[in-house]
Amino acid sequence: MTQPVSPAQQQHQQDGPVVTTAKTPTEQAGWRRLGLRLDVRNLSLLGVLAVLVAVGGFTKPEQFLDSSNLQLVLTQASVIGVVTVGMTFVITSGGIDLSVGAIVALASVWATTLATQEYGFAGILFTAVVVGLACGLVNGLLIAYGGMVPFIATLAMLASARGLALQITDGKTQIVTVESVLDLGIPDSYVLGIPPLVLVFAVVTVVGWLLLNRTTFGRRTVAVGGNAEAARLAGIDVRRQRLYLYLLSGLCCGIAAFLLIILSGSGQNTNGNLYELDAIAAAIIGGTLLSGGRGTIVGSVLGVLVFTTITNIFALNNLQSDVQQIAKGAIIVAAVLVQRRTARDGEA
Repeated sequence: MTQPVSPAQQQHQQDGPVVTTAKTPTEQAGWRRLGLRLDVRNLSLLGVLAVLVAVGGFTKPEQFLDSSNLQLVLTQASVIGVVTVGMTFVITSGGIDLSVGAIVALASVWATTLATQEYGFAGILFTAVVVGLACGLVNGLLIAYGGMVPFIATLAMLASARGLALQITDGKTQIVTVESVLDLGIPDSYVLGIPPLVLVFAVVTVVGWLLLNRTTFGRRTVAVGGNAEAARLAGIDVRRQRLYLYLLSGLCCGIAAFLLIILSGSGQNTNGNLYELDAIAAAIIGGTLLSGGRGTIVGSVLGVLVFTTITNIFALNNLQSDVQQIAKGAIIVAAVLVQRRTARDGEA
């Protein structure tokens, strides 16, 4: 005789065994240690930033501490900062994007052609964003569905986008004549003394933080970076997730291109030079794990501010750029060593 099946048993048969998600005391302690390490890393970056501000204030007090110079530092950080937010997501997923600088260049020159400028502010903004998204889509399709290694696919995009940007400009600088765009770069457009570019950067940062830390999209990104096969077995569409991530990176490049147009008042095929290296470096020293599985938007932003402040101090003191690059390289090496030490401590 067949035994009646309760609704709970039917649900159990349909959904499979119920897996408890409660964390053991050991797991909870592990998460607390991880949170403490991340906080310590961010505090360390704040300490480095404070030291740099002190150095700048000591060497060039009247120039470095001037409000206009501090506004300049934040404005310059905004462009590469937006790119770094997108890069943080890609690296967290275990990928890499070497094409971000070239995409910024292509988007900036395509958005500043005479034909595009005829459509005014909206035409420039729309074109920059669409070009960024299109490049991100190509990267995502090649990597997620074409099976190409991210390094190779984005390297190919780097070369192609740079070449196309050079072809569009014919090696010439394209001057922006749309007043509504240029007006965003002058002090009269500042909101409570804050440049509009900095406000955009702040919005992108907040949205990026919420997306990574408070949404299913962010959890899937971390899962894919931690173990792509385990994420697939858990029901995550890994290929689609990677496509979305490169689209997000392309979107950030498009926004950064528009900010760069405002900042420079022009479009050039040399725009975004070495942005990929700066974005990767800022994300790494901020605590994003290069092998994937861990990312921090706050740390990446602090990394951007550290590098931008170094550049500003060197410029004010008329120091050679090669020394600046050596200093950046030393910071990157130190950050990676700290990451390795943290990883070993976590395994212990």
